[in-house]
Amino acid sequence: MSHESKVFMLKQIEMLDALFKHATEGIVVSQTDGSIVMVNPIAEKIFGYDKNELMGQKIEILIPNRFTHNHIHHRDNYGKNPHPRAMGLGIDLYAKRKDSSEFPVEISLSNFNTSQGSFIMSFIIDITQRKHHEGEIQKANEQIKSLNIELENRVSERTEELANVITKLAESKQEVIRALQKEKELNELKSRFVTTASHEFRTPLATILSSVSLISRYDNPEDIEKRHKHIDRIKSSVNNLTEILNDFLSLSKFEEGITRNNPEPLEIDKFAGSIIEDLKSMTKAHQNIIYKHQQGDNLVSVDRQLLKNALTNLLSNAIKYSSKNIELYTSQINGQLFISVKDYGIGIPEDDQPHMFERFFRAKNAGNIQGTGLGLNIVKKFVELMEGKISFKSKFEEGTVFDIAIPVKKV
Repeated sequence: MSHESKVFMLKQIEMLDALFKHATEGIVVSQTDGSIVMVNPIAEKIFGYDKNELMGQKIEILIPNRFTHNHIHHRDNYGKNPHPRAMGLGIDLYAKRKDSSEFPVEISLSNFNTSQGSFIMSFIIDITQRKHHEGEIQKANEQIKSLNIELENRVSERTEELANVITKLAESKQEVIRALQKEKELNELKSRFVTTASHEFRTPLATILSSVSLISRYDNPEDIEKRHKHIDRIKSSVNNLTEILNDFLSLSKFEEGITRNNPEPLEIDKFAGSIIEDLKSMTKAHQNIIYKHQQGDNLVSVDRQLLKNALTNLLSNAIKYSSKNIELYTSQINGQLFISVKDYGIGIPEDDQPHMFERFFRAKNAGNIQGTGLGLNIVKKFVELMEGKISFKSKFEEGTVFDIAIPVKKV
């Protein structure tokens, strides 16, 4: 053999050796009887063995115990008719590490012959991360399907409720018109209602439609974060729609005079805790509602639904207008239930403070934060229906405290 041929052969050997050592897949070379003769660095890393620990061992050392018997049979059959092929088409394959832990793999086989005999080369890929992503995708798809069903049901329910509200408002229209002294107020309320309803519904519905449309485009594993972002946007928009509808429904009930004060015994600490739990999904990152019953017996007699609506509205406002924690305090002193809701948000400008309980009024620093301008007006009606009083103190860009005092009967 010429010198040039020897040099060429040595270069080929070096290249093959480099390919073997630096391959991105695990490579295990075994004889036809299953004895391991070579292992590349990636295979050592995947299985947790040093190559010297594997030399001479049967290939079954890398197979979960429950598959060993069948694998020996399959290996023997492959040795009789060796040919390149992928293993486990249509089924999940698992391998075993040195510490006996199992992990999902993809394996393909190839065979070659040398002067030393016949050998089988196994190419192994650890697909643990891929399986994890597939599980996340499946979970996200199931969540999207569930959310779509929930959205359809909620939109249907809220549409029906809104239709009922509009019907009831239409029925009462003639009576209001006949009261000439309220004619000016009626026209103004009608105009504001239509403007507010059309604007406040359009924004969350547009968000829902755009997010649902975009979600269908993110079907790759690396798009999971984008899908979750749009799912969160949809949930937030549904919550906004629910708040808006609740405001309109509460207003309708007051206008019709069907809201009544029906006191009943309740434990104020447990009652407040349940409201806080319901509002957790609305809180922002690192924002908490801190609650404490400061003084007196926690057993009171008040209208459960009226108080729940009032507290929910005040706490929801605090969540929207503040990025910091919200504080809720209760006390029962001398036959009165005192409630305080404190936030560290944007505050209320001094010029706007005299108008905060007026219907449809919104402070000028509310900006693009969604709201109907009905919330505080309705809260005041709830409190007054329970024969209570509500007041507030606020400093611009520092925060606001709402204080409620409600007379309670002995339980």
